[in-house]
Amino acid sequence: MAFSTEGSQVRAQALRQLGALLTGTEAGLVAESLEDGDSLTSAVGAIDVAKRPDVSRILGAAGLRFEADLVAAVLRGVEGARSRTRAVDTLWTSPGHVFGSGALTTSLVSLVDSARQSVVCSTFNFQKTSGMWTALHDAASRPGVSVRAYIDAEASAGGRGPSAGDVAGWLAPGTVLRTKQFDGKPVRNHAKFVSIDHRFLVITSANFSWSAEYGNVELGVVLDDGRLAERIERELGAAEAYLYEQVPTA
Repeated sequence: MAFSTEGSQVRAQALRQLGALLTGTEAGLVAESLEDGDSLTSAVGAIDVAKRPDVSRILGAAGLRFEADLVAAVLRGVEGARSRTRAVDTLWTSPGHVFGSGALTTSLVSLVDSARQSVVCSTFNFQKTSGMWTALHDAASRPGVSVRAYIDAEASAGGRGPSAGDVAGWLAPGTVLRTKQFDGKPVRNHAKFVSIDHRFLVITSANFSWSAEYGNVELGVVLDDGRLAERIERELGAAEAYLYEQVPTA
């Protein structure tokens, strides 16, 4: 089938939008379904329900709803592109910022500010003095950005910081989950990471606090690795029912 130059540009733009919308895992699942001969309607059933109407709209507007082979090939490319680690950097904090190389822990704020799809994060201690307090609030307020935060239920006990309810209210409409008891004992949340747009991953020793961002010696790594980011999100999500509970907003 022949297409005009304008039509080709519309199709190319639609495929770029599709690549930006879907995670590598989602792209692979849809591609596999299309390759098996499923319809687009059936194929998109494997992805986040909130994204399905956008996928149908993007492909329909570009006349690609029945171009299964082309769409599947492009999505395999998206899956492959996000399967490799493209960059790794260190992330340091120390008094006086004496480390002469690597990024600073405070740059976490800039990464969260750049989020256009999602932020998934986990921390033990979450303080209002942290730059992440405002950054995550702003991200949760941006249209199209989902925020999901895992926190320790007892880290702020006795008024040592904002309560779980305070965090949930501040990050609304994002989702906040706190640890609960397992086998009769409280679970402590010491996993510390931030995953942005299912692609950029920060794993760090730092809590979300002023001391961690400016005073302590803290070390983390920043990875541009979509497959690892998605894996961590998926594995923690699978453990939610056993270790966490959602914090209601007032």
